[in-house]
Amino acid sequence: MPRKHVETIVLSGGDGDGGRGEDQKERQLRLGAWIGNQRSRAATLSPERVEQLSAIGMRWA
Repeated sequence: MPRKHVETIVLSGGDGDGGRGEDQKERQLRLGAWIGNQRSRAATLSPERVEQLSAIGMRWA
């Protein structure tokens, strides 16, 4: 994934109407940068964290 990759997610306001209200907000997450940071810090991550990321398909190289 390119480092500049951005994911846009929609957050609901939690108003109990199933996310159909006016309280929805979009948020952009810099997922590419986050993944790059995790890879560069692999040696310092806890074994549990490495296992969790590996379980969801993290490619370390």
